[in-house]
Amino acid sequence: MTVDATADLTDQEQDDALALPANWQPRTAGAALSIFGVDVVAVLIFSALSHFVFLTRQSLSNIALDGSESVLLCIGSAFLLGAGELDISIGANVILSSVVGGKTMAAFGSPLAASLIGACACVFCGVAVGAFNAAVVTRLRVTSFITTLASLGIVTGIAYVLTNGYNISDVPLGLQSYFGVAKLGGLLPYPALLAFAFAVAAWFVVYRTRFGLHTLALGSSREAAVRAGINVRGRLMALFMLAGGSAGVCGFIDLSRYASTNLSGHQTDALAAIAGAVIGGTNLFGGRISIGGAVFGALLAVILQDGLVVVGLAAFYQLIAVGIVLITAVSLREFTQSGDSSTPLSSRLMGLLLGHA
Repeated sequence: MTVDATADLTDQEQDDALALPANWQPRTAGAALSIFGVDVVAVLIFSALSHFVFLTRQSLSNIALDGSESVLLCIGSAFLLGAGELDISIGANVILSSVVGGKTMAAFGSPLAASLIGACACVFCGVAVGAFNAAVVTRLRVTSFITTLASLGIVTGIAYVLTNGYNISDVPLGLQSYFGVAKLGGLLPYPALLAFAFAVAAWFVVYRTRFGLHTLALGSSREAAVRAGINVRGRLMALFMLAGGSAGVCGFIDLSRYASTNLSGHQTDALAAIAGAVIGGTNLFGGRISIGGAVFGALLAVILQDGLVVVGLAAFYQLIAVGIVLITAVSLREFTQSGDSSTPLSSRLMGLLLGHA
């Protein structure tokens, strides 16, 4: 009923209704710069503690390589969080995607064909898992938390069934030497360049397209977005598939780096991805996305992990550090925004829509 009342809204009127606050971009930019500053400080601290071993060219290159998958997953999670949804099955999706890609590669004799078709299989599998999650959320009206919690178990189980619990190692070795561990100019790993390109494209989508605007509207006020004539089901389907696709790309990067699957890994990917996005300025409850902040937030987790190893501490201390930083970031943001009197996006949406009713 409410959709029909405003079905005559033009695209321009929808854009005007969903216009972002004038100070939104500076806010997200400020969050990104803040977390970038934290990254720099963390690198300097670990460098001093390790007698500047952490600041070498090789160490920074390793951070970029290790951070490529984290950045991809963090950006995918940021889109979902911006729409008021989340996906805690992305780690399992990475595993299943790598398994499907690895089995596909094993079926081809030509290394080049196996690599290309295997890459497509990884991405297709990731997107398929994302589409499944979206279908359950939009059609069965199960919350994304419960949906992806169930999907976490289902997808992990499928991966183990397909492999009988053993890692797949029939991956062309050329994939590792020509992409997985290869570097541009001997410094920038190719997976990191891929993640950077994905981040640039994501920034453009959020700030320069109607899709990004509608994503933020879904997270700000789902009811107002519906009244503005947004195809909520279609947008959510696309967002879950985007997050799933990012997991699929990570599955391919896994295969290319290690020439094998990693069934025992990626158990904490969802925590790291959501934490990185929120620490970087994306609103945990929707309505705000910071792509730059997501990138730097993802790198913070990697810096903590690699830095703790360099100074002689076990990497699992990183889980404690990321959890503390996540709680601190969210609590500080709640305190700083509690006195914000600016008109929220949902209020302006409702005002314009009521004028057309």
